[in-house]
Amino acid sequence: MGERAGRQAMDYTRADFPADFRFGVATSSYQIEGARFGGCGPSHWDTFAATPGNTARGEDGATACDHYHRWAEDLDLVGRAGFDCYRFSISWARVLPEGAGQANAEGLDFYDRLVDGMLERGLKPFATLYHWDLPAALADLGGWRNRDIAHWFADYAELVGRRLGDRLAATVPVNEPWCVAWLSHFLGEHAPGLRDIRATARAMHHVLLAHGRAISAMRALGMRNLGLITNFEYAAPADESAEARAAARLYDAIYNRWFIEGVFKKSYPQEVLAGLAPHMPDGYEDDFDTIATPVDWVGINYYTRKLIAPDGTGQFPALKEVEGSLPKTLMDWEIHPEGLSFFIRRVNREYAKGLPIYVTENGMASPDRLVDGSVADPDRIEFLNRHLAEARRTIDDGVPLKGYFIWSLLDNYEWALGYEKRFGLVHVDFDTLARTPKASWHALRAALTAG
Repeated sequence: MGERAGRQAMDYTRADFPADFRFGVATSSYQIEGARFGGCGPSHWDTFAATPGNTARGEDGATACDHYHRWAEDLDLVGRAGFDCYRFSISWARVLPEGAGQANAEGLDFYDRLVDGMLERGLKPFATLYHWDLPAALADLGGWRNRDIAHWFADYAELVGRRLGDRLAATVPVNEPWCVAWLSHFLGEHAPGLRDIRATARAMHHVLLAHGRAISAMRALGMRNLGLITNFEYAAPADESAEARAAARLYDAIYNRWFIEGVFKKSYPQEVLAGLAPHMPDGYEDDFDTIATPVDWVGINYYTRKLIAPDGTGQFPALKEVEGSLPKTLMDWEIHPEGLSFFIRRVNREYAKGLPIYVTENGMASPDRLVDGSVADPDRIEFLNRHLAEARRTIDDGVPLKGYFIWSLLDNYEWALGYEKRFGLVHVDFDTLARTPKASWHALRAALTAG
Protein backbone atom coordinates (compact mmCIF):
# COMPACT_ATOMS: atom_id res chain seq x y z
CA MET A 1 0.00 0.00 0.00
CA GLY A 2 2.93 2.36 -0.27
CA GLU A 3 6.18 3.26 1.41
CA ARG A 4 4.57 3.95 4.80
CA ALA A 5 2.50 0.73 4.97
CA GLY A 6 4.54 -0.70 7.82
CA ARG A 7 3.89 2.19 10.17
CA GLN A 8 1.92 1.79 13.37
CA ALA A 9 1.06 5.44 14.06
CA MET A 10 -1.37 8.03 12.81
CA ASP A 11 -0.04 11.05 10.91
CA TYR A 12 -2.54 13.34 12.64
CA THR A 13 -3.66 14.12 16.15
CA ARG A 14 -6.80 15.83 17.34
CA ALA A 15 -4.89 19.13 17.39
CA ASP A 16 -4.52 19.03 13.60
CA PHE A 17 -8.28 19.50 13.18
CA PRO A 18 -10.61 22.32 14.23
CA ALA A 19 -11.71 22.39 17.85
CA ASP A 20 -15.30 21.50 16.93
CA PHE A 21 -14.32 18.58 14.67
CA ARG A 22 -15.72 15.26 15.91
CA PHE A 23 -14.14 11.83 15.57
CA GLY A 24 -16.38 8.80 15.73
CA VAL A 25 -16.77 5.12 14.98
CA ALA A 26 -19.76 3.37 13.43
CA THR A 27 -21.65 0.06 13.61
CA SER A 28 -25.06 -1.30 12.61
CA SER A 29 -27.64 -3.31 14.53
CA TYR A 30 -27.95 -6.50 12.47
CA GLN A 31 -24.19 -6.75 12.00
CA ILE A 32 -23.33 -6.76 15.71
CA GLU A 33 -26.30 -7.13 18.07
CA GLY A 34 -27.47 -10.70 17.62
CA ALA A 35 -30.98 -10.88 16.17
CA ARG A 36 -31.99 -13.89 18.26
CA PHE A 37 -31.80 -11.97 21.51
CA GLY A 38 -34.21 -9.71 23.35
CA GLY A 39 -37.48 -10.39 21.56
CA CYS A 40 -36.24 -9.12 18.21
CA GLY A 41 -38.61 -10.05 15.39
CA PRO A 42 -37.40 -11.68 12.16
CA SER A 43 -36.10 -9.36 9.46
CA HIS A 44 -35.79 -9.97 5.75
CA TRP A 45 -32.09 -10.53 6.37
CA ASP A 46 -32.92 -13.58 8.48
CA THR A 47 -35.02 -15.05 5.69
CA PHE A 48 -32.52 -14.02 3.00
CA ALA A 49 -29.70 -15.73 4.90
CA ALA A 50 -31.82 -18.84 5.49
CA THR A 51 -32.16 -19.30 1.72
CA PRO A 52 -29.32 -21.50 0.40
CA GLY A 53 -26.79 -19.71 -1.75
CA ASN A 54 -27.54 -16.18 -0.60
CA THR A 55 -24.79 -15.73 2.00
CA ALA A 56 -21.28 -17.12 2.44
CA ARG A 57 -21.45 -20.47 4.23
CA GLY A 58 -25.10 -19.71 5.01
CA GLU A 59 -24.01 -17.34 7.79
CA ASP A 60 -26.46 -14.92 9.39
CA GLY A 61 -26.68 -12.29 12.12
CA ALA A 62 -28.46 -14.43 14.72
CA THR A 63 -25.57 -14.08 17.17
CA ALA A 64 -23.23 -11.71 15.31
CA CYS A 65 -20.98 -10.08 17.96
CA ASP A 66 -23.57 -10.45 20.76
CA HIS A 67 -23.45 -6.70 21.27
CA TYR A 68 -26.90 -7.08 22.83
CA HIS A 69 -25.24 -8.49 25.95
CA ARG A 70 -21.75 -7.00 25.55
CA TRP A 71 -22.70 -3.41 24.76
CA ALA A 72 -21.05 -1.96 27.89
CA GLU A 73 -17.71 -3.57 27.00
CA ASP A 74 -18.03 -2.26 23.46
CA LEU A 75 -18.86 1.28 24.54
CA ASP A 76 -15.84 1.17 26.85
CA LEU A 77 -13.72 0.43 23.78
CA VAL A 78 -15.17 3.48 22.02
CA GLY A 79 -14.63 5.72 25.03
CA ARG A 80 -11.12 4.49 25.85
CA ALA A 81 -10.00 5.15 22.28
CA GLY A 82 -10.87 8.82 22.70
CA PHE A 83 -13.72 9.04 20.20
CA ASP A 84 -16.27 11.80 20.59
CA CYS A 85 -19.24 10.09 18.94
CA TYR A 86 -20.69 6.65 18.38
CA ARG A 87 -22.80 6.09 15.29
CA PHE A 88 -25.13 3.13 15.80
CA SER A 89 -28.34 1.90 14.22
CA ILE A 90 -31.65 0.91 15.75
CA SER A 91 -33.23 -2.33 14.61
CA TRP A 92 -36.76 -1.76 13.32
CA ALA A 93 -37.48 -5.46 13.93
CA ARG A 94 -36.23 -5.24 17.53
CA VAL A 95 -38.43 -2.25 18.32
CA LEU A 96 -41.48 -3.41 16.33
CA PRO A 97 -41.26 -7.18 15.71
CA GLU A 98 -44.17 -7.04 13.25
CA GLY A 99 -43.00 -3.75 11.77
CA ALA A 100 -46.01 -1.91 13.22
CA GLY A 101 -48.44 -2.26 16.08
CA GLN A 102 -47.24 -3.45 19.48
CA ALA A 103 -43.74 -2.32 20.43
CA ASN A 104 -41.26 -4.68 22.05
CA ALA A 105 -40.59 -3.19 25.50
CA GLU A 106 -37.39 -5.22 25.87
CA GLY A 107 -36.06 -3.78 22.62
CA LEU A 108 -36.81 -0.20 23.56
CA ASP A 109 -35.28 -0.77 26.98
CA PHE A 110 -32.11 -2.03 25.30
CA TYR A 111 -31.72 1.17 23.30
CA ASP A 112 -32.47 3.20 26.42
CA ARG A 113 -29.56 1.50 28.17
CA LEU A 114 -27.34 1.86 25.13
CA VAL A 115 -27.94 5.59 24.69
CA ASP A 116 -27.58 6.25 28.42
CA GLY A 117 -24.36 4.24 28.35
CA MET A 118 -22.98 6.50 25.62
CA LEU A 119 -23.87 9.63 27.54
CA GLU A 120 -22.28 8.25 30.73
CA ARG A 121 -19.03 7.80 28.78
CA GLY A 122 -19.17 11.28 27.26
CA LEU A 123 -20.06 9.96 23.79
CA LYS A 124 -22.48 11.75 21.49
CA PRO A 125 -25.11 9.30 20.15
CA PHE A 126 -25.52 9.46 16.35
CA ALA A 127 -28.51 7.23 15.55
CA THR A 128 -29.57 5.63 12.27
CA LEU A 129 -33.16 4.37 12.16
CA TYR A 130 -32.71 1.93 9.30
CA HIS A 131 -29.57 0.01 8.42
CA TRP A 132 -31.24 -2.62 6.25
CA ASP A 133 -32.96 -4.98 8.73
CA LEU A 134 -36.56 -4.62 7.50
CA PRO A 135 -39.12 -6.54 9.60
CA ALA A 136 -40.08 -9.70 7.72
CA ALA A 137 -43.78 -8.96 8.22
CA LEU A 138 -43.38 -5.77 6.17
CA ALA A 139 -41.30 -7.57 3.56
CA ASP A 140 -44.28 -9.91 3.17
CA LEU A 141 -46.36 -6.86 2.25
CA GLY A 142 -43.92 -5.78 -0.45
CA GLY A 143 -41.37 -3.96 1.65
CA TRP A 144 -39.78 -1.04 -0.17
CA ARG A 145 -41.91 -1.74 -3.25
CA ASN A 146 -45.02 -0.78 -1.31
CA ARG A 147 -45.75 2.94 -0.99
CA ASP A 148 -47.25 2.29 2.45
CA ILE A 149 -43.73 1.76 3.77
CA ALA A 150 -43.34 5.55 4.02
CA HIS A 151 -46.24 5.59 6.50
CA TRP A 152 -44.95 2.57 8.42
CA PHE A 153 -41.48 4.09 8.63
CA ALA A 154 -42.75 7.48 9.82
CA ASP A 155 -44.69 5.77 12.62
CA TYR A 156 -41.56 3.86 13.61
CA ALA A 157 -39.51 7.07 13.54
CA GLU A 158 -42.04 8.79 15.79
CA LEU A 159 -42.00 5.88 18.26
CA VAL A 160 -38.21 5.94 18.49
CA GLY A 161 -38.14 9.72 18.62
CA ARG A 162 -40.54 9.84 21.55
CA ARG A 163 -38.45 7.32 23.49
CA LEU A 164 -34.91 8.43 22.65
CA GLY A 165 -35.05 11.75 20.82
CA ASP A 166 -34.27 13.93 23.81
CA ARG A 167 -30.87 12.23 24.21
CA LEU A 168 -29.71 11.83 20.59
CA ALA A 169 -27.03 14.19 19.32
CA ALA A 170 -27.97 13.48 15.68
CA THR A 171 -30.36 11.20 13.82
CA VAL A 172 -30.62 10.01 10.24
CA PRO A 173 -33.53 7.97 8.85
CA VAL A 174 -31.83 5.65 6.33
CA ASN A 175 -28.27 4.43 5.80
CA GLU A 176 -27.15 4.20 2.17
CA PRO A 177 -30.39 4.28 0.16
CA TRP A 178 -28.54 2.96 -2.92
CA CYS A 179 -27.95 -0.30 -1.04
CA VAL A 180 -31.57 -0.41 0.14
CA ALA A 181 -32.88 0.03 -3.40
CA TRP A 182 -30.46 -0.78 -6.24
CA LEU A 183 -28.11 -3.31 -4.66
CA SER A 184 -31.04 -5.22 -3.15
CA HIS A 185 -33.73 -4.96 -5.84
CA PHE A 186 -31.78 -4.67 -9.12
CA LEU A 187 -28.50 -6.50 -8.47
CA GLY A 188 -30.09 -8.88 -5.93
CA GLU A 189 -26.98 -9.08 -3.76
CA HIS A 190 -28.69 -8.04 -0.51
CA ALA A 191 -32.07 -8.80 1.01
CA PRO A 192 -34.68 -9.14 -0.41
CA GLY A 193 -32.49 -10.43 -3.25
CA LEU A 194 -34.60 -9.27 -6.19
CA ARG A 195 -33.49 -8.59 -9.76
CA ASP A 196 -36.53 -6.67 -10.94
CA ILE A 197 -36.45 -3.25 -12.57
CA ARG A 198 -40.01 -2.37 -11.55
CA ALA A 199 -39.26 -3.23 -7.92
CA THR A 200 -36.06 -1.21 -8.18
CA ALA A 201 -37.77 1.92 -9.49
CA ARG A 202 -40.30 1.80 -6.70
CA ALA A 203 -37.71 1.15 -4.02
CA MET A 204 -35.53 3.99 -5.35
CA HIS A 205 -38.46 6.36 -4.86
CA HIS A 206 -40.11 4.97 -1.75
CA VAL A 207 -36.90 4.97 0.28
CA LEU A 208 -36.65 8.72 -0.26
CA LEU A 209 -40.35 9.24 0.47
CA ALA A 210 -39.85 7.33 3.72
CA HIS A 211 -36.81 9.46 4.51
CA GLY A 212 -38.82 12.66 4.07
CA ARG A 213 -41.78 11.40 6.09
CA ALA A 214 -39.46 10.34 8.92
CA ILE A 215 -37.69 13.71 8.97
CA SER A 216 -41.08 15.44 9.24
CA ALA A 217 -42.23 13.11 12.03
CA MET A 218 -39.09 13.69 14.08
CA ARG A 219 -39.11 17.44 13.42
CA ALA A 220 -42.68 17.57 14.75
CA LEU A 221 -41.38 16.13 18.02
CA GLY A 222 -38.88 18.96 18.32
CA MET A 223 -35.88 16.79 17.42
CA ARG A 224 -32.89 18.61 15.97
CA ASN A 225 -29.77 17.75 13.99
CA LEU A 226 -31.56 15.49 11.51
CA GLY A 227 -29.52 14.37 8.53
CA LEU A 228 -29.23 12.53 5.23
CA ILE A 229 -26.59 9.86 4.63
CA THR A 230 -25.85 8.59 1.15
CA ASN A 231 -23.01 6.45 -0.14
CA PHE A 232 -20.71 7.50 -2.94
CA GLU A 233 -18.32 5.72 -5.29
CA TYR A 234 -15.95 7.55 -7.59
CA ALA A 235 -16.97 6.49 -11.11
CA ALA A 236 -14.21 6.76 -13.69
CA PRO A 237 -14.40 5.64 -17.35
CA ALA A 238 -12.42 2.49 -18.05
CA ASP A 239 -10.88 4.12 -21.15
CA GLU A 240 -11.00 7.35 -23.13
CA SER A 241 -13.86 6.32 -25.42
CA ALA A 242 -17.07 8.32 -25.54
CA GLU A 243 -18.96 5.14 -24.70
CA ALA A 244 -16.98 4.54 -21.50
CA ARG A 245 -17.40 8.17 -20.45
CA ALA A 246 -21.16 7.91 -20.97
CA ALA A 247 -21.30 4.66 -18.97
CA ALA A 248 -19.38 6.30 -16.10
CA ARG A 249 -21.74 9.29 -16.13
CA LEU A 250 -24.73 6.95 -15.91
CA TYR A 251 -23.16 5.00 -13.04
CA ASP A 252 -22.52 8.29 -11.25
CA ALA A 253 -26.14 9.32 -11.80
CA ILE A 254 -27.52 6.06 -10.42
CA TYR A 255 -25.15 5.69 -7.49
CA ASN A 256 -24.15 9.22 -6.51
CA ARG A 257 -26.77 11.65 -7.78
CA TRP A 258 -30.23 10.04 -7.66
CA PHE A 259 -30.80 10.15 -3.90
CA ILE A 260 -29.11 13.42 -3.01
CA GLU A 261 -30.73 15.23 -5.95
CA GLY A 262 -34.14 13.94 -4.90
CA VAL A 263 -33.63 15.60 -1.51
CA PHE A 264 -31.85 18.79 -2.57
CA LYS A 265 -33.11 19.41 -6.12
CA LYS A 266 -36.58 17.81 -6.10
CA SER A 267 -35.72 15.85 -9.23
CA TYR A 268 -34.07 12.68 -10.47
CA PRO A 269 -31.27 12.52 -13.07
CA GLN A 270 -32.69 12.28 -16.57
CA GLU A 271 -30.06 9.69 -17.57
CA VAL A 272 -31.53 7.30 -15.00
CA LEU A 273 -35.16 8.13 -15.74
CA ALA A 274 -34.48 7.13 -19.34
CA GLY A 275 -34.39 3.57 -18.03
CA LEU A 276 -36.60 3.72 -14.94
CA ALA A 277 -39.42 6.10 -15.97
CA PRO A 278 -41.73 3.35 -17.36
CA HIS A 279 -41.51 1.57 -14.00
CA MET A 280 -41.85 4.53 -11.63
CA PRO A 281 -44.95 4.91 -9.42
CA ASP A 282 -47.72 7.03 -10.92
CA GLY A 283 -47.50 10.64 -9.78
CA TYR A 284 -44.11 10.21 -8.14
CA GLU A 285 -43.29 13.84 -8.95
CA ASP A 286 -45.91 14.95 -6.43
CA ASP A 287 -43.79 13.51 -3.59
CA PHE A 288 -40.77 15.75 -4.04
CA ASP A 289 -41.92 18.37 -1.53
CA THR A 290 -41.99 15.62 1.12
CA ILE A 291 -38.72 14.09 -0.03
CA ALA A 292 -37.05 17.50 0.12
CA THR A 293 -38.04 18.18 3.72
CA PRO A 294 -35.04 20.19 4.96
CA VAL A 295 -32.21 18.41 6.75
CA ASP A 296 -29.57 19.88 9.06
CA TRP A 297 -26.49 18.05 7.80
CA VAL A 298 -25.26 15.61 5.16
CA GLY A 299 -23.31 12.37 5.71
CA ILE A 300 -20.96 10.87 3.14
CA ASN A 301 -20.12 7.17 3.18
CA TYR A 302 -17.11 6.57 0.93
CA TYR A 303 -14.89 3.55 0.29
CA THR A 304 -13.69 3.16 -3.29
CA ARG A 305 -13.65 4.07 -6.96
CA LYS A 306 -14.98 1.95 -9.83
CA LEU A 307 -13.83 1.83 -13.45
CA ILE A 308 -16.91 1.68 -15.68
CA ALA A 309 -17.34 0.53 -19.29
CA PRO A 310 -20.30 -0.24 -21.57
CA ASP A 311 -21.35 -3.88 -21.39
CA GLY A 312 -22.39 -4.12 -25.04
CA THR A 313 -25.92 -5.32 -24.31
CA GLY A 314 -27.76 -2.12 -25.11
CA GLN A 315 -30.14 -2.98 -22.23
CA PHE A 316 -30.38 -0.42 -19.42
CA PRO A 317 -28.12 0.38 -17.71
CA ALA A 318 -25.75 -1.29 -20.20
CA LEU A 319 -22.62 -0.85 -18.10
CA LYS A 320 -20.14 -3.01 -16.22
CA GLU A 321 -17.29 -2.66 -13.77
CA VAL A 322 -13.75 -3.22 -15.03
CA GLU A 323 -10.89 -4.21 -12.73
CA GLY A 324 -8.56 -1.31 -11.98
CA SER A 325 -4.86 -1.13 -11.23
CA LEU A 326 -4.90 0.56 -7.82
CA PRO A 327 -4.14 -1.36 -4.60
CA LYS A 328 -7.24 -3.06 -3.23
CA THR A 329 -8.74 -3.95 0.13
CA LEU A 330 -9.89 -7.45 1.06
CA MET A 331 -13.26 -6.49 -0.45
CA ASP A 332 -11.42 -6.11 -3.78
CA TRP A 333 -12.23 -2.40 -3.63
CA GLU A 334 -9.67 -0.01 -5.08
CA ILE A 335 -8.10 2.42 -2.61
CA HIS A 336 -8.62 5.94 -3.98
CA PRO A 337 -8.51 8.52 -1.17
CA GLU A 338 -8.81 11.41 -3.62
CA GLY A 339 -12.40 10.35 -4.22
CA LEU A 340 -13.27 11.28 -0.64
CA SER A 341 -12.19 14.90 -1.02
CA PHE A 342 -13.87 15.01 -4.45
CA PHE A 343 -17.23 14.08 -2.95
CA ILE A 344 -16.89 16.31 0.12
CA ARG A 345 -16.31 19.29 -2.18
CA ARG A 346 -19.01 18.23 -4.63
CA VAL A 347 -21.65 17.75 -1.95
CA ASN A 348 -20.81 21.11 -0.42
CA ARG A 349 -20.82 22.94 -3.76
CA GLU A 350 -23.85 21.39 -5.45
CA TYR A 351 -26.15 20.25 -2.64
CA ALA A 352 -25.42 21.06 1.00
CA LYS A 353 -24.24 24.61 0.20
CA GLY A 354 -22.94 25.41 3.64
CA LEU A 355 -24.68 22.76 5.73
CA PRO A 356 -22.37 20.75 7.99
CA ILE A 357 -20.91 17.65 6.31
CA TYR A 358 -19.73 14.50 8.05
CA VAL A 359 -17.81 11.54 6.68
CA THR A 360 -20.14 9.00 8.27
CA GLU A 361 -18.36 5.87 7.02
CA ASN A 362 -14.83 5.24 5.78
CA GLY A 363 -12.67 2.21 6.40
CA MET A 364 -11.31 -1.00 4.95
CA ALA A 365 -11.43 -4.77 5.26
CA SER A 366 -8.06 -6.45 5.63
CA PRO A 367 -6.94 -10.03 6.40
CA ASP A 368 -6.33 -9.37 10.10
CA ARG A 369 -5.12 -12.23 12.27
CA LEU A 370 -4.75 -12.47 16.02
CA VAL A 371 -1.13 -13.52 16.75
CA ASP A 372 0.22 -13.80 20.30
CA GLY A 373 -2.57 -11.66 21.66
CA SER A 374 -2.26 -8.77 19.21
CA VAL A 375 -3.35 -7.79 15.71
CA ALA A 376 -1.08 -5.78 13.43
CA ASP A 377 -3.04 -3.95 10.71
CA PRO A 378 -0.64 -1.42 9.17
CA ASP A 379 -2.65 -1.29 5.94
CA ARG A 380 -5.66 0.04 7.85
CA ILE A 381 -3.54 2.69 9.58
CA GLU A 382 -2.17 3.77 6.20
CA PHE A 383 -5.68 3.80 4.70
CA LEU A 384 -6.97 6.04 7.50
CA ASN A 385 -3.96 8.35 7.27
CA ARG A 386 -4.47 8.87 3.54
CA HIS A 387 -8.20 9.52 3.84
CA LEU A 388 -7.79 11.86 6.81
CA ALA A 389 -5.26 13.81 4.74
CA GLU A 390 -7.92 14.31 2.06
CA ALA A 391 -10.49 15.33 4.65
CA ARG A 392 -8.04 17.82 6.14
CA ARG A 393 -7.48 19.40 2.72
CA THR A 394 -11.18 20.10 2.29
CA ILE A 395 -11.24 21.86 5.66
CA ASP A 396 -8.29 23.99 4.52
CA ASP A 397 -10.39 24.90 1.47
CA GLY A 398 -13.16 26.19 3.70
CA VAL A 399 -15.59 23.28 3.43
CA PRO A 400 -17.64 22.86 6.67
CA LEU A 401 -16.55 19.28 7.30
CA LYS A 402 -17.43 18.64 10.93
CA GLY A 403 -16.58 15.01 11.61
CA TYR A 404 -15.15 11.68 10.50
CA PHE A 405 -16.52 8.26 11.46
CA ILE A 406 -14.56 5.06 10.91
CA TRP A 407 -16.25 1.87 9.78
CA SER A 408 -16.20 -0.11 11.93
CA LEU A 409 -15.70 -0.51 15.66
CA LEU A 410 -15.85 -4.31 15.52
CA ASP A 411 -15.21 -7.09 13.07
CA ASN A 412 -18.77 -8.11 12.31
CA TYR A 413 -21.27 -9.79 10.04
CA GLU A 414 -20.52 -8.41 6.59
CA TRP A 415 -23.94 -9.20 5.12
CA ALA A 416 -23.88 -11.67 2.22
CA LEU A 417 -20.13 -12.13 2.71
CA GLY A 418 -20.54 -13.54 6.22
CA TYR A 419 -17.83 -13.18 8.85
CA GLU A 420 -14.68 -13.33 6.72
CA LYS A 421 -14.26 -9.63 5.79
CA ARG A 422 -12.87 -7.79 8.80
CA PHE A 423 -13.46 -4.02 8.92
CA GLY A 424 -13.02 -3.59 12.67
CA LEU A 425 -10.65 -1.54 14.75
CA VAL A 426 -11.29 -4.32 17.27
CA HIS A 427 -10.75 -7.98 16.42
CA VAL A 428 -13.59 -10.34 17.31
CA ASP A 429 -13.06 -14.06 17.77
CA PHE A 430 -16.34 -15.38 16.39
CA ASP A 431 -16.02 -18.60 18.39
CA THR A 432 -15.48 -17.03 21.81
CA LEU A 433 -16.63 -13.45 20.93
CA ALA A 434 -13.55 -12.11 22.72
CA ARG A 435 -12.58 -8.55 21.72
CA THR A 436 -8.96 -7.56 21.05
CA PRO A 437 -8.11 -3.99 20.02
CA LYS A 438 -5.96 -3.94 16.88
CA ALA A 439 -2.91 -1.79 16.26
CA SER A 440 -5.17 0.70 14.45
CA TRP A 441 -7.28 1.13 17.60
CA HIS A 442 -4.12 1.78 19.64
CA ALA A 443 -2.81 4.22 17.02
CA LEU A 444 -6.07 6.14 17.02
CA ARG A 445 -6.18 6.19 20.82
CA ALA A 446 -2.71 7.74 20.89
CA ALA A 447 -3.74 10.33 18.26
CA LEU A 448 -7.06 11.26 19.83
CA THR A 449 -5.91 11.42 23.45
CA ALA A 450 -2.56 13.12 22.83
CA GLY A 451 -2.13 16.02 25.23
